[in-house]
Parts: sequence; structure tokens; C-alpha cells
Amino acid sequence: MGIAERKGRERAEREQRIVTTARLIAEREGWDAVTIRRLADEIEYSQPVLYSHFKSRDAIVAAVALEGFREIAAALRRAASGSTGRNALKHVATAYLAFGLSRPALYQAMFVLPTELRFAEAGSRPELQAAFEALAAVVTPFCSDVAVVTESFWAALHGLTELERSGRIRPAARDERIAFVVRTIADSGSAHGAKRSR
Repeated sequence: MGIAERKGRERAEREQRIVTTARLIAEREGWDAVTIRRLADEIEYSQPVLYSHFKSRDAIVAAVALEGFREIAAALRRAASGSTGRNALKHVATAYLAFGLSRPALYQAMFVLPTELRFAEAGSRPELQAAFEALAAVVTPFCSDVAVVTESFWAALHGLTELERSGRIRPAARDERIAFVVRTIADSGSAHGAKRSR
């Protein structure tokens, strides 16, 4: 292994250690506890070393969020695997809520905290696109405007996740809410087909 390759691998390992440590602190104590100073103390790097990898705390949050998008895309694809139609919608919706509720700090990094990650743009990161495409895959059979319906499906799931996580809606009614969202998406496709056939 050449010197440049070794240095590149060491740099990547340091970055991963920073991201992993930030994620662990956030899961244990919340994102307010994740500071550059705290990370430097935890992993025994100087603050300038951290800044040489990430220009700010928000950049670290964004790196954690990218891990989250890779993980949620994989979880949604697994949930949809082997099912079609309404069942695929239901499995994906259930997996989305389970993901958001079981990893609150990660979900917060992905969707709540400020980052420079941009959605719905030509230059959106592939991790973000993959998560969106995992949702779009189960919505596509029910609509012609896949982007709008996928965004609406995602918005409904995100809202349900945040409301349940914050204790503002009843956890016991989760299955009924998922069934309603699935029915709404599936029925919108039927209504669209009926309009076209007129």
C-alpha cells in the first residue's frame, strides 16, 4: 500500500470515528450534547483535527444524516421485498415509522436539524435519492405523477413519525393510521384511472 493510499484510509477511518461518536452521544444524550469540544475529548483528537475533517457541527450532523439515508433506504427496500400493491405500501409505511421511532437522534439528524443537504435538486446526494426512490417504488403502481404522490406519502409518514415520537398522537392507533394512508394512496390511483377512462 502506498503512502497516499494509507493516508486516505486513515483519514476515512478518522472521519468514520467522528461520525460514529457523534451518533452515539446523540442517541444517549441528545444532539445538544454533541459539540466539537465534546467530540474532541471523547475521541482524543484535537479540535483542529476535527475541523480538518468537518467544517462545522452541522457538517457532522449531515454526515450522520447520510448514514441514516443509506440505512432507511435499505430498510424500506427490505420491507417492500416480496410484496406488491397495497401490501408493499403497508410494509414500507410500517418500516418507515419503525425506523424513525427506534432511532430518534438519527432521524432528527436526517429531517429536523439544519444541514446543507438538499432534496429534490439535480445535485441531490445519491443517498437522499435512494431513500426517495425506495418510497417511489411502492407508490408508482398507484399514480401517474409519481413525484407528487411520493412526496405526499413521505410527508404523511414523516408527520406521523414526528407526532407519535413527541407523544401528540396515540401509539395504539398506529396501524389504523397506516391503513388510512395506504388506502388513500391506493384509492387515489383508482380515482385517477377512473378519470382517464371517462
